[in-house]
Amino acid sequence: MPQNPAQRSKLIDRGLKTKYAGPTAQVSPDTSLEWWRRILPVLTSHRLTFFIAISLSFVSLFFQTLIPNYLNYALTGLISHHGRSLNHDVAWIIGIGIVTGITGVISRNYVFTTAYNVEADLRSLIYEHMTWLSFSFYDRVQSGQLISRANSDIRSVQMYTTFAPLIIVQLFIGVLAFFFMLRINVELAFIAISVMPFLYLIGLRMRQVMFPISWITQARLADVATIVDENINGVRVVKSFAQENAEVNRLADASERVTWAYVKDAQLRGVWAPWIQNLPQIGLVLVLLFGGWMVYRGTLGVGAILAFNAYLLMLQAPFMMLGQLVMMGQRAKASAGRIFEILDEHSEIVEQPEASALDHVSGKVTFDHVQFEYANGTKVLEDFTAEIQPGETVALVGRTGSGKSTVARLLTRFYDVTGGAVKIDDQDIRNVTLHSLRDHVGVVMDEPFLFSVSIRDNIAYGRPEASLEEVVAAAEAANAHEFIVRLPDGYDTVVGERGYTLSGGQRQRIAIARTLLTNPPILILDDATSAIDVHVETSIYQALTSLLEHRTTLVIAHRISTISLATRVLVLENGRVAASGTHEELMATSDLYNEILSHDMTTEVSE
Repeated sequence: MPQNPAQRSKLIDRGLKTKYAGPTAQVSPDTSLEWWRRILPVLTSHRLTFFIAISLSFVSLFFQTLIPNYLNYALTGLISHHGRSLNHDVAWIIGIGIVTGITGVISRNYVFTTAYNVEADLRSLIYEHMTWLSFSFYDRVQSGQLISRANSDIRSVQMYTTFAPLIIVQLFIGVLAFFFMLRINVELAFIAISVMPFLYLIGLRMRQVMFPISWITQARLADVATIVDENINGVRVVKSFAQENAEVNRLADASERVTWAYVKDAQLRGVWAPWIQNLPQIGLVLVLLFGGWMVYRGTLGVGAILAFNAYLLMLQAPFMMLGQLVMMGQRAKASAGRIFEILDEHSEIVEQPEASALDHVSGKVTFDHVQFEYANGTKVLEDFTAEIQPGETVALVGRTGSGKSTVARLLTRFYDVTGGAVKIDDQDIRNVTLHSLRDHVGVVMDEPFLFSVSIRDNIAYGRPEASLEEVVAAAEAANAHEFIVRLPDGYDTVVGERGYTLSGGQRQRIAIARTLLTNPPILILDDATSAIDVHVETSIYQALTSLLEHRTTLVIAHRISTISLATRVLVLENGRVAASGTHEELMATSDLYNEILSHDMTTEVSE
């Protein structure tokens, strides 16, 4: 994956354009930093709106601290001068209140704008990073976990970035309020804050207790998301085996685990939050007790003690919110850790800094003593050697698990070889750019995936700028045009999720058309006609025959009708080429080939 943001943005610009410009900063890659410091570059990329929000919030609260002062002067003047008018003081207090309200509203708008922009940036960073991660990452990570981290975990971080700055500003205002309290009476000011050290210690302890349960809660929410995702995507399997009740029970069990985490979280808050919220009231009681005694002795005015109480409430407000801040902070910390687990994941497929573009491809493909095993240690290919000439159509045949599909995945560099090399026109594909490689190698998978957009957009996915005429020509080549025009909206028909409103054969024909539209010089058909009726398959390949003459084609198939179209057949056994030749030659000389075909024909008949 390109680590340089500018290089990454350049690569993304080659694809689809969007209205969202994308994140303006990256999360810090330094894993030794605190979580908030790693996210800080994203926050500071919105420094203008953030600065306005914090500044206006400070202004709003600053003016708020002036009101008790005016109240003190007004009451003191009224008591000492009985005929004094309060109109001037009331007008000042009203004016200050209006300024406080206006700046407060604007400040909150900018705070939320910053927070939602940070949320959008983090979500884009996660999605952008996931698009560059290799297939091995998706082999071991559940999609529900990824969805949860890109939604609820990011929301937890966003909420903290929304409220934490406001509370921090209130802490500064609390310092200012304490300054005014000192001006009124030093002894009473220190009596008022005598409980604050205890609040700090309780906050530290609450932080230690809340973090583990916050992590557990977010993890269990991700488990629920995983189950929901699997049930939605696998609804046909669930219904086919009448396992609705079992899946409901499975989700209920996961929900109960989430409920336990939430209840435990509530119990901990029930123990610690009252201390955070009520301990400041002891300071208020002490102020009333000693302040009332001072008023009784005549050393403190009534207006002063009223102003003092107002300042004490301002001082207590951030401390009373400390419990909420601690809880949100621990949840945000847990969520940020789960987000970093994705962002810190490195792609196994890395584009070399000196990689060159793959241009003017003739189509020669070479597998030079290739070895490959998956991350779990499963060895698939062992000294696999083959050379495919430009314009040649080669079929790969072998038992299940012999490595046929793996060969296709290595050619597109979905995975990297663990030994040997894969070459195109004698260039090691590890030394060419991924974009140019996949521009020149088209793949039709055995399980075609369609997006929930129109058929035209699905076919034109690799070339969004393609005209309707070009889309239709590709559909005709894949023998899909006839059924498409019979649909209610023709090429503008929107398919359901994953294309399940279409039959398996129709989905595969659209997938073939999508690949043909990009006109790659190298084409891989990975069992691409497995869900198509034999008669339809024949008509598809009749349309493809003229196209296959001008491109190198690797066909992974089991049907004799498909294999016979190849100019050469490679038989795989134990991860290497066991036999090579035309279909007729292998039928006459290879017992293994005949055994494989016999097995596949038996399976096809039974189906």
